[in-house]
Amino acid sequence: MVANIHRIKVVNDVSDLVPILRAVDSPVKLKLVQRLGESWLTLDDVRAEFGKEGERALAFFEKLRLIDTRWVAREGKRQPDKSYHFYYSTINVSTTSPLAEISEVLAIATMPPKDYGKLEEKIHEAVGPDGRFFSDVAEELGMSPTRLKGIVKRSEKLEYRGHRIERFQADPAE
Repeated sequence: MVANIHRIKVVNDVSDLVPILRAVDSPVKLKLVQRLGESWLTLDDVRAEFGKEGERALAFFEKLRLIDTRWVAREGKRQPDKSYHFYYSTINVSTTSPLAEISEVLAIATMPPKDYGKLEEKIHEAVGPDGRFFSDVAEELGMSPTRLKGIVKRSEKLEYRGHRIERFQADPAE
């Protein structure tokens, strides 16, 4: 018997709102979050039910560390499959922020994909294949730390590693 574990995602940095809002910004992502909250799904399950968009959403959730993984044996298969489940059962938002910062974060979270893509590409080019320190990128691009954090946390191409911004490399699913 497997006990349900109650995990709480605590959001205490205003820029952490961006990935939470982006995790449910389309009908496919919303439905996938709901399904991953109910049961464990393999990549094949996600592809069958949600297609390519679901597969991209799954990689995005994994980048944001919103999902848990485990290996499951399936009848008729020689090797186990990686399966996924939403990691958190509750989200606690506990932050105080100046109006300018919260406005900037919400603007980034709701920015049209075309406009966002231009900003994301600038940062992608600035960090290069080896990555760069966060403060160096912010200074070079003339962005506030809040703006840069929000853009990177929304990104499917970029991620934080310590104090660095690097190009995101998804783990091979299979």
